[in-house]
Formats: sequence, structure tokens, C-alpha cells
Amino acid sequence: MKSLFLIVAYLGAVTLPLVLSWWVGGPPRQFHQELASGLGILAFSMVLMEFILSGRFKIFSNGVGLDVTMRFHQIMARAALVFALMHPFLYQGTPSGGQRPWDPTRVLTITTDFSALWTGIAAYLLLPSLVLLAIGRNQLDFKYETWRLLHGVGALLIAVLLLHHTVYAGRYGSEPVMTWMWLAMTGVAVGSLLTVYLLVPLLKKERPWRVASVLQLTPKQWELTVEPDGHPGLDYKAGQFVWLNVGHAPFSIRENPFSISSAPAAGPAIAFMIKELGDFTRTVGQIKTGTVAYLDGPYGNLSVDGRAEPGIALIAGGVGLAPLLGILRQMRRTGDTRAVKLIYGNRVIDQIAYREELDAEDIVYVLSEPPETWHGETGFIDSALMDRVFSEREFSEWVFVMCGPTIMMDIVEDHLIKRGAPSQRILSERFNYD
Repeated sequence: MKSLFLIVAYLGAVTLPLVLSWWVGGPPRQFHQELASGLGILAFSMVLMEFILSGRFKIFSNGVGLDVTMRFHQIMARAALVFALMHPFLYQGTPSGGQRPWDPTRVLTITTDFSALWTGIAAYLLLPSLVLLAIGRNQLDFKYETWRLLHGVGALLIAVLLLHHTVYAGRYGSEPVMTWMWLAMTGVAVGSLLTVYLLVPLLKKERPWRVASVLQLTPKQWELTVEPDGHPGLDYKAGQFVWLNVGHAPFSIRENPFSISSAPAAGPAIAFMIKELGDFTRTVGQIKTGTVAYLDGPYGNLSVDGRAEPGIALIAGGVGLAPLLGILRQMRRTGDTRAVKLIYGNRVIDQIAYREELDAEDIVYVLSEPPETWHGETGFIDSALMDRVFSEREFSEWVFVMCGPTIMMDIVEDHLIKRGAPSQRILSERFNYD
């Protein structure tokens, strides 16, 4: 129900400018010209809504899941790009120059006034660059923080350019009601950016954390634990994640999303399971106890709290164990009597973390490159393995929670749907996007 509400709210927001444009009216033009205006209006409103979708607002990330929100963000950005690219080519009117408004009858559509056109041209060139950089960022030799800064500044610049172009070169944008509407929508978009980069850091500054311990779990995996410094801590659910900033000022963009592997019932300290993958994670082992840290969260809906299913299936690939470990620990600490099965996949045996703790559970280990002495499952977490581990009743009644490589989750989700598990009983969260 919440997902449906958010979809309706989004559609209402992006189509509101179209409705107002129709309301302010004007002499009818040829269809292709009206279509050109409509696509331009839609593209601008969708660009502005992208700020909201990527702004870490909990109504989205905790309501429908961050992975769903970000995937929707990507799809809508590409749709906006297509609309924007088509927009100028549909105009076939005769240019007119002069002061704005250049035609009191509003019949003419385009202008030779370069001061009104140049911002649209600039945005037209910047928007494809921004989208392509986002799609290919994993292939670029950019630090995540550098890409994030470029993405945010680029999006803000495009929004300002489009605002000027829409108001001064658009047929409808110069109408007072439309001008005020575009100003309001742009203000909300910029406000969401300021919330993330200014307001939230100000609040975090008043709630610092300190690194309590750094423990090596496997050759390339670490457990980082932080404790609240002068405040009661964080109210979160097992399975959620936060944006973690260690050793930098609260306004720094050097922060990364990590799932919480500890249980809320264990106390105010929060633990993270971190694998060496990027610039920050490769330095986790060098972090000293007492280092200041800041947390932004919690986010995510990977939680089994309050669910009525009789059993819980936890399916983890590699470091994807982190949020599932938090769920498992919370269940044990609170005396949760629901049945639990855990599938935990890795490439080699040295990557298995928390084995002493997990051996006490109903667990299935899977290795894709097992040693000769290995007696557990081999290969990958696939449909055949799922059928061996879970019964017909468990497929039909349990809730399935997974975190790990995208390909693993895609295979598992497809098989669960094939076996009749409804989507509301399949929970997943992804942190890698294209």
C-alpha cells in the first residue's frame, strides 16, 4: 500500500506541470509542437524529482527499500534523458526574435534570442554526460567521493539551467502560475540537496560516535564497532543500514553505506562487517580505537520485525551476511521462536566469517572453490540448491531475506517466484547500481 501511494505521489508531481500548462492554455498548435513542449516539461519535472529520489529520505528507503528507490531513480533519469533529447527536434516552427514574450498570441514556439536558448543548450549537453557517467562509474577510475561530488554538482547545475530555459524560452513557462510552480519545484529539489549535505551533517555533529574496536574476521574482512559518544545511540531495526563516516568532519562526503551486523537488543554499540573492496574499506584495518565517526540512518526495510510467517530463510553471499547476521542475532537475543535456515555462500573457505557463531545455527555453507577436504555444498547458490534446502511448505509459507551479489539475488528471486513465493515475502537490498 505504501509503495502504491509513493508511485501515485510521484506521478502526480511529475505530471502537475503538464496539467497546469493545459490549464493556462493558449491557441492550439500542431500536434508535434505540443508534444515537443510536453516532453520538455516532463523531462524537467522528472529531473527535479530525481533529487528527491536520491536524497536518502526514509519515507522512500524504509518504505519500499533503497534498492527499489535507486532502481526507479535510474530508470526515470534515463526516461527524462530520452524526453529531453527528443524535445528540440519536434519543433518545426519559424523562429522569431525580440523581447519575451515574443508573441502575445502564444502561437510561436521558438525564439532566436540566444540569451533564452543557451541555458537549454548547455543543459542538453550536460544531461547525457551526467547519465552516462552514472551508468559507467564502476568502469571509470574515479573515487566514489569524486563521482558523488561531480554527480551532485552536475545535477544542481542542470536544474538551474533548465529553470532559466523553461521560464524564458518556453511557451508556457513564462506564464506567472507556471513560473511560480517551477520556482517552487526547483526550490524543493535544491532543498533536498541542502538537507543531505548541510542539515543532516549539522545534526550528526551533535551525535558523534567513537570507534570501539576493529577486529579482523578473515584475510580481507573486518568487524568495525562504534559506540555513541555522549548520546543514547541509534534506534534501528535488525537488517537496516547506515551511511558511515569514520575519521572525517560530519560535512565530509567521505561516507559509505554499510549494513549493521549487530542486534539492537545487544545495546547501543553498533557493529559492521566490512570487506576490503574500495578506497575506504582497504584502510579499515588501520583505523584506531577512539577515532570519531558519524552515522546517518537508519535506512532500509530489510527487517523481519512484526512479520507473521512461521519461518525465516536467510540467504547470504559473501559480505552480504552482515544484515542477515544482525537479524539472526536479534532473534536469538529476543527469544524469537520462528524457525530459521541460513544459506551462506563464499568463494573459498578462508572467506567464511563468524563460523564458530554460525555453526550453532541451521546453516548450509556453499563454496564455489572448495578444498579437497570440504564436505559442504559446492558451486553457487542456485535453484537446485534452494530445492534441496527448502521444502514445499517452506517455499509457500516462509519469508525469504537475501543480500549478496546481484546475480545471486536475481537467480534466487526468479526461483522463488517460480516456486510460488509472493513478492511481499521476498526481501532484498542491493548497494551496487549501474
